[in-house]
Amino acid sequence: MEEWKIGDIVTGIYKTGKYVGEITDIRPMHYLVKVKAVLKHPQQGDLHNPKDSDVPLFHERRALAFNEQTNIPKQMVRPFLDEIPDYTESLKRSLSLVKEDLDTKEDNWSKRSLVNIIQLEQEYFKF
Repeated sequence: MEEWKIGDIVTGIYKTGKYVGEITDIRPMHYLVKVKAVLKHPQQGDLHNPKDSDVPLFHERRALAFNEQTNIPKQMVRPFLDEIPDYTESLKRSLSLVKEDLDTKEDNWSKRSLVNIIQLEQEYFKF
């Protein structure tokens, strides 16, 4: 496994979302990463029962915010070599991709997830 240093720009997977960020601290099992862009919006629902809509609590999962810091397991960090996308544009793009995918499916998990995503989109982009 490659070791990164403070200040490196990387991608990291946190729960089911994927982000671009800057390493701000190195811990024994994690990197502390400051979020700069969203590459993949987190899945909705229960992380322990993915794609299952028949769960006691169907979680609404928000994307990590701009400059929010999170611990990402070292094995989930990779280099990011492109230009860092604008956070707001990357969030819009990731939501659009999720909505397009969910809109093509007829299962209950997809329908419930789409409701959550539409609600989150309204909250993210209040004007």
